[in-house]
Amino acid sequence: MSKSILIVEDDGNIADLLRLYLEKEGFRVLIASDGAMGVELFRKEKPALILLDLMLPVLDGWGVCRTIRQESDVPIIMLTAKGETMDKVTGLKLGADDYITKPFEMKEVLARIEAVLRRSGEETVKSGKRLEYDRLLIDMDAFELTVNGKKVDTPPKEMELLFHLASAPNRVYTRNQLLDEVWGFDYFGDSRTVDVHIKRLREKLEGVSDQWSLKTVWGVGYKFEVVNG
Repeated sequence: MSKSILIVEDDGNIADLLRLYLEKEGFRVLIASDGAMGVELFRKEKPALILLDLMLPVLDGWGVCRTIRQESDVPIIMLTAKGETMDKVTGLKLGADDYITKPFEMKEVLARIEAVLRRSGEETVKSGKRLEYDRLLIDMDAFELTVNGKKVDTPPKEMELLFHLASAPNRVYTRNQLLDEVWGFDYFGDSRTVDVHIKRLREKLEGVSDQWSLKTVWGVGYKFEVVNG
C-alpha cells in the first residue's frame, strides 16, 4: 500500500505541483488548504509524513505543528519563505523534522522526504534501485556507478539521467521528456543541459561494452541501446 503524504498549503498551484510529483513517485497525496483542515485530515488519515506551510488561514503552521506534536511524532517538513530564519528556528523548536525554503526544486523535496522517512524508520517506495548490464552497475541506493569493476565518481544528476535511460532500454527520449522526468516539473532550464550531461556520461562509458551504449537519435533525443535487448 502506498504511503500517504499530507500537504497543508493554501497556495493551490504549489499544492497541485507537489501532488503531481509525489503521486508520480508512488505516494498517496492528501491536501488541506488551511491549518484546521490539516489537523482534521491528519487525525482522520494518519499520514506517513506532513508537508506544512507556515502562512496558513484559520490556523497557522506553528499552531498546526504544536497541535500535532501533542498527539503524534509523525514526520513534519515545513515549507518556509526564503530568508525567514526565525520561522525555521521556531518551527524546529516546535518539533518539525526539517524545512524546505521556497522556491524549491521537486528533487530536493523528494530527497528531504526520503531522508526524514529513513530517520523516522519508515521505508519509502524508492528501494532496490540497481541496474546491471555487462561491465556496468548503476546503484541508486548508494548513488554509485561501477564501470569495469571500478567505482567511477559521478554527480547525482548524471546518475539519475543514466538510471532513467537504462531503466527503459532502447526507448527513445526527447530532451524535453528527460528534462521533465529527470530534472522535474519545476525545471525551466535550457534543453542543452541534457546534451552536456550525456557528453559527460559518454566520457565515462565510451567503449566499455559492445552490448550496450548511449545513443543519439538524431532530431529526436537519446536512448540507452542494448544489443538484442
